[in-house]
Amino acid sequence: MLDVIIIGGGVIGCSVARSLARYDLKIALLEKAADICEGQSKANTAIVHGGYDAKPHTLKAKYNVLGNQMFGTLCTELDVPLKWNTSLVVCFSEDDIPKLEALKKQGEINEVPKLRIIGREELHKREPSLSPNACAALLVETGGIVCPYELTVANAENAAENGVLFYRNAEVTKIEKGDSCWVVKSKAGAFETKAVVNCAGLYSDAINAMVSEDAFKILPRRGEYYILDKKYADVFHASVFQLPTKLGKGILVSPTVDGTVLIGPTAEDILDKSDIRTTPQGLAKALKFGSLTWENIPLRDVITTFSGIRAHSDRDDFILGEAPDAPLFFNASGIESPGLTSSPAIARDLADLVAERLDAKENPNFNPIRKAIPKFREMDDLERAKAIAANPDYAKIVCRCETVTEAEIREAIRRPVGAQTIDGIKRRTRAGMGRCQAGFCTPRTIQILCEELNLSPLEITKFGEDSKLLHSYLFGKGEQRHA
Repeated sequence: MLDVIIIGGGVIGCSVARSLARYDLKIALLEKAADICEGQSKANTAIVHGGYDAKPHTLKAKYNVLGNQMFGTLCTELDVPLKWNTSLVVCFSEDDIPKLEALKKQGEINEVPKLRIIGREELHKREPSLSPNACAALLVETGGIVCPYELTVANAENAAENGVLFYRNAEVTKIEKGDSCWVVKSKAGAFETKAVVNCAGLYSDAINAMVSEDAFKILPRRGEYYILDKKYADVFHASVFQLPTKLGKGILVSPTVDGTVLIGPTAEDILDKSDIRTTPQGLAKALKFGSLTWENIPLRDVITTFSGIRAHSDRDDFILGEAPDAPLFFNASGIESPGLTSSPAIARDLADLVAERLDAKENPNFNPIRKAIPKFREMDDLERAKAIAANPDYAKIVCRCETVTEAEIREAIRRPVGAQTIDGIKRRTRAGMGRCQAGFCTPRTIQILCEELNLSPLEITKFGEDSKLLHSYLFGKGEQRHA
């Protein structure tokens, strides 16, 4: 029997897995998709928020500030890039300056340090590319940027290295009360476990409803984004927000930790949790409001657009802790922004709570250190020569836009919780994320996946299920068509 099953392989589930691995417990994580980080964690604004925006005395406010304070150590331990680039909340009319002051006061109630209102002169000195109409801003010195999928993968790898079992394509279909345990039935089999942690994101309401009468609803909220080419990496230094609305923090313009520029998101309440389309209306809105911050956005250098779905709950706050009518069933639900920032603090507190209820002892062998795959694009000439001498696959560039080598792709597959799909490779190495958006590297990536996983090219998928890229062979073996 397992001690703990975690449902959901997003940033919250993988962070909880890593935090629980600090205890001497038998743990498994079940993810419904073909890979971890296939849900909302893969598509968000990638910001480490300061914590000024959350309503005081809420769980969002508490965990935002605590999580922000943990990110430095976390990213050092997991070897994940993090940049403290600051955040700015700008206004375009002096009539709105009192709203900035109210936001600053709210942040101070939340105990966010280093908040300051800055005027036009300092604002434009900091951000020369900002619209001349911007007249003041709230400066948040504890704002940062991080890659959400790299962080999720790093948490998962470190958890696996410390003994956590990962099951993918393992959608949970039913949870029943057994003899002194929970029986979790999934597409990967049935598991007996003493405790369950529900980190199922958009579907956490359905998982909770399997065991608890204390119901809540997750209301999907879609946000649409543009990503611009890396040649604009230095146009903005801070993450530049506009005054928030009741639907969220508004449209931002921000550099990413990988060097591209992000514009978005919109905020649209929708009915279908799986509807991740971008729409002409949504992109037009992102462009309209983004242009208030950055006039004449260079649309010719947009390399892609995407949307993400936020798991907004009908309780308008995070839902954390043990369900009142289901002993040893724990929820981490309604985790929308600032969920990424809050993830390490949520994971720590949930893990401590679960361990306390199970009377678990600390794991004396827990190792918090995880090393990232060495990135050829970040090496100097001497480092590249050494890397190639140690592994000749470092001399084979697969993704020209992002300078990703065959060595990096093979290691991404071979690692714990390794990549098994095209998108899995992309999120672990950035192969396919550059200007050509995988137009060049996809065939070679398919070939490497086939070699490493002993699969036919016709079995390789973009993100699992029915997302196969190839239908049949044209020559030789392809004379026989495949389904």
